Amino acid sequence: MTDVYFRSDYAEIAAVVEDGDAYVLEHEGVIFPVVVRESAGVRDVTNPYGYGGALAPDDESGQRFYDWYRGWCEENEIVTSFVRFHPLFENHRYAQPAFHVEPVAGSVSWRLDGDLFEGMHAHHRRAVRKAERAGIEVVVTEAPDDLGAFSALYEETMRRAGASDFYFFPAGYWRGLEGRDWVVLLEAGEDAAILCFATPPYLHYQFGASSDAARGTGASHLLMLSAARFGQERGYEQFHLGAGLGGGGGPLLEWKRRFQPAELLGQWVGKAVHDEERYRALTGEVSAAYDGFFPAYRR
Repeated sequence: MTDVYFRSDYAEIAAVVEDGDAYVLEHEGVIFPVVVRESAGVRDVTNPYGYGGALAPDDESGQRFYDWYRGWCEENEIVTSFVRFHPLFENHRYAQPAFHVEPVAGSVSWRLDGDLFEGMHAHHRRAVRKAERAGIEVVVTEAPDDLGAFSALYEETMRRAGASDFYFFPAGYWRGLEGRDWVVLLEAGEDAAILCFATPPYLHYQFGASSDAARGTGASHLLMLSAARFGQERGYEQFHLGAGLGGGGGPLLEWKRRFQPAELLGQWVGKAVHDEERYRALTGEVSAAYDGFFPAYRR
């Protein structure tokens, strides 16, 4: 399994986002990259930034894994687990009853076959033509060794969007991605860029960034089409664009849908309370509640 979200090196890099420690749990052919967070003596689990959950060769082994995982959490004094399952693998299906599984906003995946330009929404095609008429060119860099300019442009984009502090990642995250052979940077001059993870058979869109000057130029549309063509030329099956801001819906999700006007992939999250007595003490709730922000003590 080479998909980036199940790689140990990505788990180690992404652990700094959650200020935790990375582990890749393995049991009977099943793997589960996790980040263990500890705050004020409370330990809990989440997946490395992006997608995760256990990945099993079949549903039965997946269910056996989660039986084993309950014991692992008890031994390691884990209070809760929160997982955003991987839409392309649909690996939520064997997580119950160990996890409370619930659907969230769908995810966009662009199939890399046929004429990619003609398959886009008419508005997006017009934006690409506008960028090409303006002479905007895209430069593709595989395994970029310096993401300083990109991270600065990304933070400018997040400030303009009014994003929460969580989306301003530690410098260690960007340094960890530098030089990785599965990272691809596409730039349209100094005003727009996207960062992708390339682990066959899937190309993943991870971050987009643009300045005020790039708005309305079509540069972001041209970058996305260029990334899709990059993947198609190398035999990738899909360009996974993901969901909207924070994994939800909204304008960003609709913008992504116009690259691949097809049915959304299902997307699910999983919530588990492993120590109900401790959870009730931390939250003041009489039972484990899964509605709203989870775990509630991190609200």
